[in-house]
Amino acid sequence: MVAKGPENLKDKELLAILLGTGVEGKNVIEVAEQILQKYPIKNFLQLKYEDLAKINGIGSAKACTILASQELVKRALEVRDESLPKISSVEDVLAQVVYMRDKTREHLMTLYLNARNELISKKPMFVGTLNASLIHPREIFQEALAQNACSVILAHNHPSGDNEPSEDDIEITKRITEAGKLMGIDVLDHVIIAKGKSPYSFKENKLI
Repeated sequence: MVAKGPENLKDKELLAILLGTGVEGKNVIEVAEQILQKYPIKNFLQLKYEDLAKINGIGSAKACTILASQELVKRALEVRDESLPKISSVEDVLAQVVYMRDKTREHLMTLYLNARNELISKKPMFVGTLNASLIHPREIFQEALAQNACSVILAHNHPSGDNEPSEDDIEITKRITEAGKLMGIDVLDHVIIAKGKSPYSFKENKLI
């Protein structure tokens, strides 16, 4: 690769560099050829861990190396699953929770995102008057772990029509954010929805 440049290497040679080593009875080029025979390069970005694990000579470490390179390519090309909405603004959050605006009781919703900020799940966490003593971060992060989420966004409504955060809102957000840091899961924002008002973003107001 150093001598020729990556653009001048064959597909099997590029894959061989990722694999690093072969297996008993097969050199690394042969292993790369085996993969490409079963899964042509045009399907490379669709390969899953389970697919790779079925190939003799592809252990967990090699499979993860291939999947990591795959993900870097997807991010560079901004390739994503069109069925997963991307959450990149307060308006995107609002689109997911707009129904809460008309509720007569407070509802707390958590949006769970992958590493590309795509929504993989959303879950109602609480209904009633939000009180710092009643909201448990563990429930939010148990679901995050179950969904393999990289980050979360909180959203709740104010039936009063006031979009400013209460002291309890601020305390809840602080506790959940701190818990997220310990878990390695970012709390990207907390958005307050109020009828007739613009959404209030903790991030935009530098409270996160």
